[in-house]
Amino acid sequence: MELSLLLFLALLLGLLLLLFKGHPKAHGNLPPGPRPLPFLGNILQMNRKGLFKSFLQFREKYGDVFTVHLGPRPAVMLCGAETIREALVDQADSFSGRGMIATIESTFQGYGDLLDPLFFFQCATANIICSIVFGERFDYKDQQFLRLLDLFYQSFALISSLSSQMFELFYSVLKYFPGTHSVIYKNLQEINSFIGRSVEKHRETLDPSNPRDFIDTFLLRMDKEKSNSHTEFHHKNLILTSLSLFFAGTETTSTTLRYGFLFLLKYPHVTERVQKEIEQLIGSHCQPALDDRSKMPYTEAVICEIQRFADLLLIGVPHMVTKDTHFRGFFIPKDTEVYPLLSTALHDPRHFEKPDSFNPDHFLDAKGTLKKNEAFIPFSIGKRICLGEGVARAELFLFFTTILQNFSIASPVAPEDIDLTPKELGIGRVPPTYQISFLPRTIDSREK
Repeated sequence: MELSLLLFLALLLGLLLLLFKGHPKAHGNLPPGPRPLPFLGNILQMNRKGLFKSFLQFREKYGDVFTVHLGPRPAVMLCGAETIREALVDQADSFSGRGMIATIESTFQGYGDLLDPLFFFQCATANIICSIVFGERFDYKDQQFLRLLDLFYQSFALISSLSSQMFELFYSVLKYFPGTHSVIYKNLQEINSFIGRSVEKHRETLDPSNPRDFIDTFLLRMDKEKSNSHTEFHHKNLILTSLSLFFAGTETTSTTLRYGFLFLLKYPHVTERVQKEIEQLIGSHCQPALDDRSKMPYTEAVICEIQRFADLLLIGVPHMVTKDTHFRGFFIPKDTEVYPLLSTALHDPRHFEKPDSFNPDHFLDAKGTLKKNEAFIPFSIGKRICLGEGVARAELFLFFTTILQNFSIASPVAPEDIDLTPKELGIGRVPPTYQISFLPRTIDSREK
């Protein structure tokens, strides 16, 4: 009902605007793409199952670089590892502008029991970010902490919803009407207020000789650069950077963990090999540390393959061309939006032998050594790479190794019957709901 009303209003107001302003003007020699309708763009040519499926169909017809009109504005889509790297790395200065995401533009139990791991992974990953940003961890029953979690995950789900996609297409019109974007804005304002209150508490107790966390460190840098009118270290950026760390280090990491343990239930031989490597290189009494990563190629390969195969973010954050740019024989005018379709790189058959299968060997050479793969860009690449990449990689390694060192995992469903079919939420994916048991590892189980 809400979507039908939004579409009707967009059509009605679009026709009125056309009467006064005429048709949108052409934007240079843009890459080819489906022919747009005035104001509506290519919306009527989109696959009902989601934007990304539509983009894959357009890619088959128009190639790795094509133009799609998102409502009245053109956007260039980049497909495949080479294309994305050429734009975001080789021509980074031209493609480093920040594209607009309209929905957030205004802000910027007992051992052995079966459980849905969603809540526990969300709490654990969020608490790590809290310790980095605020210098404190929260009890999982703390009402303030639970409220913060609810705001984050509710906002993420709403941003990925179909109604939010509609809002992105017709932002110039729909921003005047209530809808999902209003809820997202309200949620983010409440999160920002929470961060702002913490910043003020940090100001009052700041010890320059003993910074406690990210906020303290940022405040000290702000003080050093207070005479620089062009500095990026100011109060607003502190709030927005903290917010970005939460989005980058909580939702995607907790979802990757959920996906990862689902894959490990599906492929028990992979789990056994990871646990064997942990036993050989860390043992059962030493706590896993980040320094262990370089000694554990198979575990690292499994984590990389989990990220690749899970394919959480099908489309990277929008970029904007900072100047008139020539790219692969096409002319892209300044301020044109550009979207890297990250999934096309992560499933590129030119770089992954079996792109549609879960196979850690994608990241191992013939000697079993971890190898770099240029198409592995789950965090995107270039000047606008994900802010939380380093934190997320560290979190994933420590979570997987610590849990598998101490627990065996089991499912009420036989491995061959475990369903890996993801739930697609707009531009992202989440794993299906499942149950898992964490069983303390005994000496006998470690020796198997």
